[in-house]
Amino acid sequence: MRLRVNEPPLPDLPSLGMAADLLRRVDLAELRAFCVAVEVGSLGRGARLLQISQPALSKRMRELERLAGTSLLERSPRGVKPTSAGQRLYSEARPLLTEAERLESVLAELRTEHGHLRVAASHTIAEYLLPGPLSEYQARLGRRLALELVVANSTVVHDLVLEGRADFGIAASRVVGDNSPLISQLDLCEDEVVIGISPSHPWAARETIPLGEFLLTPMVMRDPSSNTRQIVDAALRERGVSLAAPVAEVGSTGAAITAALSGRAPALLSRLAVAACDRQMVAKRVAEVRFTRRFVVIWGAEDALGPEARALIDYLRNP
Repeated sequence: MRLRVNEPPLPDLPSLGMAADLLRRVDLAELRAFCVAVEVGSLGRGARLLQISQPALSKRMRELERLAGTSLLERSPRGVKPTSAGQRLYSEARPLLTEAERLESVLAELRTEHGHLRVAASHTIAEYLLPGPLSEYQARLGRRLALELVVANSTVVHDLVLEGRADFGIAASRVVGDNSPLISQLDLCEDEVVIGISPSHPWAARETIPLGEFLLTPMVMRDPSSNTRQIVDAALRERGVSLAAPVAEVGSTGAAITAALSGRAPALLSRLAVAACDRQMVAKRVAEVRFTRRFVVIWGAEDALGPEARALIDYLRNP
């Protein structure tokens, strides 16, 4: 829901920039952030409640104050409180937000009644873990569930959930040290990045691969933004070493398997993916290091997770 000044700019406005500010639509997210900050008396606590970073909340406040042309919050070491202009805006904005939240609730109910879910999943999960359970869930449900599955790497899945563009997501948990905004999550399963090779590869007879040899061997790898690659890079960075230049960088797990088998080069892959290859590939570990990770179910605000989504999450975690 947005507000806009419809009148043309007055001829005595000091600049075109100010006219553009007056005509820019007020963002509902800015009003919500302002009202939350007023109600809790703190930008830090407000940011945590909204599940965004404090700099992001401060930016929304600056944009709103720029639109108002005046200060809306008094800031002090003890927190924030509304100015007289801010109190006036709050008294108008809070009923508007309450009505917007009611409409959002109605939309969520309609979506639930019609059984539509938008789920974001990482490549490994979408290709190797979801197909069977989703088919079984549909059969057990006894009715058609309109499910839109968005497949992307784990980083993008987290972003889609944070932006509210998916009801929930399934992705690898974030790499340690990632300071991205927090979202709610539950463990789904354990995983490990391993070396996937064909049974005819010279490494097939070995128990493990020495770290030195692993580092010197060009391999098929996922793109640098993928969690598979980030997990390996982070573990090696702690040891002060890095991988050799790749034979190829690909955008999905399936593409990595195809490239590895066709070129007979090792590939860095999820153990789940190698296990699903029906003996076309074997998994090998590096002798001195493990590349472990977890896949998790993630979602945003608790009240945004509808009963249809909760039921599917429960089934996926306890089929």
